[in-house]
Amino acid sequence: MKSRDTGDNDQLLRLAAFSTVRQLTEVRGDLTARELKPGFEFQGQRIPLINPQRGIFKPRQMRYLLSIRTVYPRTGARIWYDDQRNVHRQIYEGDEAGDYAFMGDDADAADNRWLREAMEDRVPFIYFLGVAPGCYQAVVPTFVIGWDAKALMARVAFGLPGQAELTLPQTGPERRYALREVKHRLHQASFREAVITAYKGRCALSGLPEPLLLDAAHIVADQDERLGQPVVPNGLPLSKTHHAAFDAHLIGIDPDFHGKVFAIFQRVHRREAYPGTGIGLSTCKKFIELCNGNIWFESAPGQGSQFFFTLPQEAKRTL
Repeated sequence: MKSRDTGDNDQLLRLAAFSTVRQLTEVRGDLTARELKPGFEFQGQRIPLINPQRGIFKPRQMRYLLSIRTVYPRTGARIWYDDQRNVHRQIYEGDEAGDYAFMGDDADAADNRWLREAMEDRVPFIYFLGVAPGCYQAVVPTFVIGWDAKALMARVAFGLPGQAELTLPQTGPERRYALREVKHRLHQASFREAVITAYKGRCALSGLPEPLLLDAAHIVADQDERLGQPVVPNGLPLSKTHHAAFDAHLIGIDPDFHGKVFAIFQRVHRREAYPGTGIGLSTCKKFIELCNGNIWFESAPGQGSQFFFTLPQEAKRTL
C-alpha cells in the first residue's frame, strides 16, 4: 500500500478483520449473514465486515475497501448485480483470475473507484463469495489486478492457501494454483448446500436436524469421473461422525482394535485395503468433547458399526 496519513491505521484494521474472518472460517466453514453481522472488534470499537445493502464495502474508519461480496439469490429474488448470475461460472472458467462486476453503470461511482484504488495500491481485501442464499465462502486475501471502465468489470486474483504474507502471488502458476483452490472450495460448498437442502437439513441416517454438524458425502467417490459427480443423487447428508466412519469404511471392528478407533493417525485396516488418513473420528471426538458431549460406538466384525454421540442443550444453542 502507498504511505498515507491513514495507512498505518488501515493496515491494523485490515489485519484485525482478516484474523476475525479466518477464525470464524476455521470454526464454521462457510459463513452466514448472521455470523458476519457483528463485524470485528478493534480497540474497543465494533466495525462492520460488510454492508448488507451493497456488494463493495469500505468502513468509514478505513482508507481502502475492506470487502467485496456476491450473493447467491433466493428463487424469485431480485438480481442486483450481473455477477450474481455469473460469478460461479466465471470462476470455474477462469485461468488465473475471475471477474467482478461494477456497481451500476458509472465507473466513477465511489464503490467502483474503491476497486480501482485497491488495484493501484495492491490492497488485499476479503471476498465473501456467495455459495447459497445467505451463505458465503470467505476468500482471504483477494486482490484487484484489472479495472475496465468500458466493460464495467474488475479482475480479481486470490492469495495462496494458508499464506501468511498479504501479497499477490507474482507468477502465473502461483495464481493458477490459488484459483484452483478457490474452485475446489466452491465446488465442495455448492455440493454440500445442494445435498443438505435436498434432505431438509437432516442427517440421512440419524435424522439429526442440525446443518452445522452435517457433511455431504459422495456415495460414489469423486475419483470416479463417470459416477462420482457432485450432484444431489450422488450425495448423502451425514453427521460428521457418520461421515468419518463412512469414509473410513468401518464395516465392523474387531474388539481387539476398539481402543484405536478414536486415536489420531491410527487405522484399523491397512492403508492398501482402504483409503483414509486416520484423523476423521479423532477430530469428531475432540469437537464433541469440547462441547462437553460424549461419543461412543458399537460394532461387530462383518455386521457393521454404529456411532452415537450426545451434546448438552447449551452446546446446541451456541453452535
